[in-house]
Amino acid sequence: MADSETFSCQSNGVVQPLLTDLYQITMAYAYWKAGKIDDVAVFDLFFRKNPFKGEFTIFAGLEECIKYLMNFKFSDSDIKYLQSVMPDVDDGFWEYVSNIDASSIKVYAIPEGSVVFPKIPLMKLEGPLPIVQLLETTMLNLVNYASLVATNAARFRIAVGPKIQLLEFGLRRAQGPDGGLSASKYCYIGGFDGTSNVLAGKKYGIPIKGTHAHSFVNSFQSLSEVAGQNMKPANDVKPDGTVMELTEKWLQKLGLLLHINIDEANKGERASFLAYAKAFPSIFLCLIDTYSVLKSGLLNFLAVALALHEYGYKAVGVRLDSGDLAYLSRRCRDAFSKVAARYNLPWVANLTIVASNDINEETLHSLKEQNHQINSFGIGTHLVTCQKQPALGCVFKLVEINAKPRMKLSEEVQKINIPGRKDAYRLFNSDGIAMLDLIQLSKEKPPQAGVKIMVRHPLIESKRAHVTPHTILKLHEPIWDGKYLGDRFPSLKELRDRATESLRHIREDVIRELNPTPYKVSVSDQMYCFLHELWLQNAPVGEIS
Repeated sequence: MADSETFSCQSNGVVQPLLTDLYQITMAYAYWKAGKIDDVAVFDLFFRKNPFKGEFTIFAGLEECIKYLMNFKFSDSDIKYLQSVMPDVDDGFWEYVSNIDASSIKVYAIPEGSVVFPKIPLMKLEGPLPIVQLLETTMLNLVNYASLVATNAARFRIAVGPKIQLLEFGLRRAQGPDGGLSASKYCYIGGFDGTSNVLAGKKYGIPIKGTHAHSFVNSFQSLSEVAGQNMKPANDVKPDGTVMELTEKWLQKLGLLLHINIDEANKGERASFLAYAKAFPSIFLCLIDTYSVLKSGLLNFLAVALALHEYGYKAVGVRLDSGDLAYLSRRCRDAFSKVAARYNLPWVANLTIVASNDINEETLHSLKEQNHQINSFGIGTHLVTCQKQPALGCVFKLVEINAKPRMKLSEEVQKINIPGRKDAYRLFNSDGIAMLDLIQLSKEKPPQAGVKIMVRHPLIESKRAHVTPHTILKLHEPIWDGKYLGDRFPSLKELRDRATESLRHIREDVIRELNPTPYKVSVSDQMYCFLHELWLQNAPVGEIS
């Protein structure tokens, strides 16, 4: 097991004990005053409804929660500040607060990157009541957005399928620097292949991608700005002329082949492509919609690309950032195929087409229906801001105090939580597909493979069924018992692979975009009876007059 010192670096210095709501501290003081500091509490962190009108969620943010526990300690300056804003609090409480840490806490969690469902605790926390209470706000903050944006990314991945490249381009539209970094990290876990965020690349090892903007193209006005410049050929290639000369030669040929008037091809744009080709001959990919894709950008790109080829380099492709993306991608692919066939250059037919331009999940489904020819999508605003749903809505509820179950009642039945210490299992059929998640009391005997059991809806008496699981997965693992119980944190790639693999075991109708089938979260017969008995014990009896 690893010592806390091995992981002492918090990913974000802002994550500290004071990153909390004031009422957590006022409650801790009231607990202290009431002599409840040694009460043993169990809290569940869970959510009630899947986001984006879907039926699944990806759990993310666990590593940051563990790092928070590792560093959970109020500093002298924290205490001094709290004393200034809470002047009537007894000095003995501040002495108590100055000595607390997470060494008395136990945490059980579902592995990060797993597919999760409503009502199933993502984490179960146990320890002294005031200390666990103080963890609530920060834990929720670390899990809510992480899981939301990872789920959003997974939905985008499902929309395009496994082969198309997905790039996160959301830094400039994210909610501040923290939101930008978190988005890059958790979108990668959710299934994206890379990011434009350079700092995220440095911090997390995420592949970074990017080429140039319209401003780069606009900054060039004429070919004279690159006249006289040339580049070194690759290997022992001996081209017949400069890159600019070869570009002009290819421009004439391509104009005839593709039936494009070369006089309409913008010379400033062509100059910018030549300048970019000189800078990055091996990864030449151009934004071609600054003026006109079909009348200028496509022709200019191909002319420079084929000139580069004579210098021993193969261009990568083009990016489209406006217009009818499906139509333009098909026209580009047609042009690439014609050039490849005419000049016996098969690699040209497979040039990459990247698309951006405010793309959302619905756009991806629509483009697929229109038979687009896009290889890669750069997605920003709708991805990182989760415009479809801005929050996941995780909650942190007390379920047991001093070995006695606690239950929150509500006028809204769906907000009633499942009380007591509990274990959760995922039950699979013989094809390895998850049939349902089962919640039962911790004191119950675990379900057994091949043994028929009764499962019930948590709230509706008539909804019950028998199920015989082929295989069973216990969802929670002990991850913290005064210290982190692992040898290391999983890499982002491992978390990404886990998310992909976890989704593979969920039925397609559950994860589809349109009218997904709700996944069953059931309780054991014993848990059902326990829940409803406690419910009746705590619910007030009305009077009719």
